[in-house]
Amino acid sequence: MALPTYSEPRQKPDDICHANAEGGRLKLSAKVNNMNTKLMMSAVAAAALIGVTGCSSNPTNAQIGTGVGAVAGGLVGNAVFGSTLGTVGGAAAGALIGNEVGKKR
Repeated sequence: MALPTYSEPRQKPDDICHANAEGGRLKLSAKVNNMNTKLMMSAVAAAALIGVTGCSSNPTNAQIGTGVGAVAGGLVGNAVFGSTLGTVGGAAAGALIGNEVGKKR
């Protein structure tokens, strides 16, 4: 039994980043730049979320129920259906049920 061969050669370190002759700076590949962009956007979103939560008041029972229900419903929907649609549907149903339960308390 022969091992499969791959037509693409392995990447050399020179293919990933190389020096720019003008400024001497490293030029990164598009893949690395894309990862850095995603990381930066995540950090900005987290900082904005932290900043906004400082301006809020204490949540009501209905709001707490909505959040807890959405998380629980999303987990159950993903476990049962195993798809994005199941997760989103479970989160929506859980949010509705959690909101109603929170209103009654």
